[in-house]
Amino acid sequence: MTSPDGLTILVGRSAGDNDLLTFKLARPRDFWLHAAGVAGSHVVVRNPENLSRLPRATRELAAALAAGHSKARRGGRVAVHLTRVADVAKPRGLPPGKVTIRRYETVHATPQRAAG
Repeated sequence: MTSPDGLTILVGRSAGDNDLLTFKLARPRDFWLHAAGVAGSHVVVRNPENLSRLPRATRELAAALAAGHSKARRGGRVAVHLTRVADVAKPRGLPPGKVTIRRYETVHATPQRAAG
């Protein structure tokens, strides 16, 4: 999907998709989002221009998608972690879709589902 600012947003649909998206398709400078503390989709925003921050409308949409594709989607506003793909790691032995993140900011969003 394309954000209002023209950036590409990708949403994982399963634990396997999440790993593929985060560790094979995404680049280190891309932005990565995930609902805090619950199972859900990894969301990646492509960053070909090497932006230092996501534009507000894109950040809000990507966070809403991360919230909407999580177990917290029925819970009102949802805390979502936002970081760079470079700060996402998969220690040996973690199951598909599970990761650790080094540093992040937390944004809050009303859940929204991607069409399709």
